[in-house]
Amino acid sequence: MIRRLISVALIVWFLGFVLFAVTLPQPVGNAATDGVVVLTGGKGRIDRGLEVLRQGWAKRLLVSGVAREVKPREFAAEYKVNAPLMACCVTLGYKATDTRTNASETAGWVAATGMRSIRIVTSDWHMRRGALELRRSLPADVVLVEDAVPTQPSLYALFLEYHKLLARFFAPVWDW
Repeated sequence: MIRRLISVALIVWFLGFVLFAVTLPQPVGNAATDGVVVLTGGKGRIDRGLEVLRQGWAKRLLVSGVAREVKPREFAAEYKVNAPLMACCVTLGYKATDTRTNASETAGWVAATGMRSIRIVTSDWHMRRGALELRRSLPADVVLVEDAVPTQPSLYALFLEYHKLLARFFAPVWDW
């Protein structure tokens, strides 16, 4: 009986991993939201967030998890953001150091700005966990649109992220 349970658990784990790996989230297109949040840490994320802002698909941008040494002027120069756009619409968030604190920082920004809908921009392999953390931190009535940046993650990166997702998904059950 124990061997069967272990076998079933292993099969479920394996099929879950395969499903996770072959159905990575995709870009969302031009859906309009009040704001866009970029979770830093991967190539193309900030560029995508700025594209959303410049196209008018969102009115404000939060870049969550910016390194403390990055100054707004440096950010603007690096990403070619003009001064008026930077002043009105871009917030650099320095508090976050991981996905959970990205969610906390985002929840504070959403509350302070009164947004009712936000778009999350992160890498395709990171989207499920990023969205999970945001849904746990944001009020239930805030609409969350997932906009994944396509990547080519290694099998190891997928394996690691799958286990992080499982750990965070079951965290309330385990009461960490």
